[in-house]
Amino acid sequence: MWVALAYRELGRTITTFEVLPAKIALARETFRQADVEDVVELIHGDAREHIANFSDVGFCFLDAEKEVYLDCYELVVPRMVRGGLLLADNVVSHAKELAPFVDRALADPRVDAMVLAINNGELIARKR
Repeated sequence: MWVALAYRELGRTITTFEVLPAKIALARETFRQADVEDVVELIHGDAREHIANFSDVGFCFLDAEKEVYLDCYELVVPRMVRGGLLLADNVVSHAKELAPFVDRALADPRVDAMVLAINNGELIARKR
């Protein structure tokens, strides 16, 4: 919600993707109660099917089924602006499942990346 409020001040919007109807309903209600519906666009569908429609991505928060992290990464990084940030959740708590994704990001010459051992672990990558 803090990001949505900051984006409102900047005159920007957030786009989020969700595939599960129950989570969509919960998200819509949360956005309504937080009064951020004007800055959050919720798309019902798999992000991998929609990312190609976006460019100049400044920030991406990745928290999805673990088997799609690498696909999402490869789709979003080319669409990020220089200095744009990608933050991926759960990279320590799901280290084994996310090892190929983490290895790719850490070795990727397009970004500067590191793993932060905070809570479940975050990978942060900044587009060069």
